[in-house]
Amino acid sequence: MLTTIQYGSQKLKINLSEPLDISISLRMDKTNVIAWYQKAPKLKKIKSVSKKDSTNFNSIYFNPHAHGTHTECVGHITKEFNSINKHLKQFFFLAEVITVAPEKMDKDFVISKKQMQFVLGNKKREAIIIRTLPNTKEKLSTNYSKTNPPYLLEEAVIYLRDKGIEHLLIDLPSIDKEKDGGKLLSHNAFWNTKGKTRFNATITELVFVPNDIKDGKYFLNLQIAPFENDASPSKPVLYEVLNP
Repeated sequence: MLTTIQYGSQKLKINLSEPLDISISLRMDKTNVIAWYQKAPKLKKIKSVSKKDSTNFNSIYFNPHAHGTHTECVGHITKEFNSINKHLKQFFFLAEVITVAPEKMDKDFVISKKQMQFVLGNKKREAIIIRTLPNTKEKLSTNYSKTNPPYLLEEAVIYLRDKGIEHLLIDLPSIDKEKDGGKLLSHNAFWNTKGKTRFNATITELVFVPNDIKDGKYFLNLQIAPFENDASPSKPVLYEVLNP
């Protein structure tokens, strides 16, 4: 279903019948993606139709940051409690999908300011979705703990912040180095914690962007569960913008 949406001063032509889900689903076994030294998520059956109960009734035990696609607010790094459900009040954004190959720096692989400048140029976007290379389906079931995954340099995040990016999505477990002594340079830079804090800005980690999704302009629907927490499981959905 083709439709034209008036978004600010722009008219965006999108196909609502072709949503592109870039979230990783939660699975209750060791094939689930895992980070931050956690065990696999668990499902406990309280009631089951197979056991002659009238309904299926399950309890689920998981960590939003460790077990799949999640969206977080500044409350992730502040002493004061801040809820993603309170701060994220708009859910549609003009976004750009980009693909980058992290560069070797000492013992790490990083994403630099220069790379961001090259792929974004003069484009004006509210959200950016970063797909890293190599991009295989192993990302759906990787245990990232103790692997020192690639991350964004502080300079790259400052560039994105200053360029007006409000919503940063990436297919890694964090925009920061796995072990950095608690500095969290990129998180702090993105939310501007040393200046005027960007309470409405969000970071979404552990997305998965299939290779058949092209780089370019998209209309992003960033869906979260209404958790009063610093982070929530989320379901970002893209719609390709068909007009220039």
